[in-house]
Formats: sequence, structure tokens, C-alpha cells
Amino acid sequence: MKNTNQINIPEAREAMDKFKMEAANEVGVNLKQGYNGHLTSREAGSVGGQMVKNVCPIRTARFTRNNRIMEGHIQAVRYIVRISV
Repeated sequence: MKNTNQINIPEAREAMDKFKMEAANEVGVNLKQGYNGHLTSREAGSVGGQMVKNVCPIRTARFTRNNRIMEGHIQAVRYIVRISV
């Protein structure tokens, strides 16, 4: 099976590297160009996680509604949605 995870367009590679650097700065990881063997798994994972958060943001909506079980009571409701394209 061929690995299709490669970026073949130079402009796309540059944009992805810039995006990765921005994500690393947001989580406070000292990332440099090239090999980053000095990073712990936790640090590297936090950079990838931040990239995913920026690509697929989570939206929350909070509101109150009447409780369906107990008459006259109000219940707080929170919906969490991940928007992806």
C-alpha cells in the first residue's frame, strides 16, 4: 500500500510548516526547522493536537429549557459540536 500522506506541492509544504510553527508557538513548544528529535512525545502530540483544534474547531451552545420530567423546573443544556469540512 502506497503512503499518500506526502505533500508534493512546495507551496503547500511551506504553508503546512508555517501552520505547524504557529501551533507550536500557541502551546509553548520550542519547534525548529528540520528534525526535532529533542521533543518529548507529549510535546509533539500537543503540536499535532493544536493543529487539529485549529482545523476542526469545537463549537458549544448553552441554553436553558423546561425540564421534560419535572414540571416547573428548568434544565441547563450544553451541546458540543465539532465542525468538519
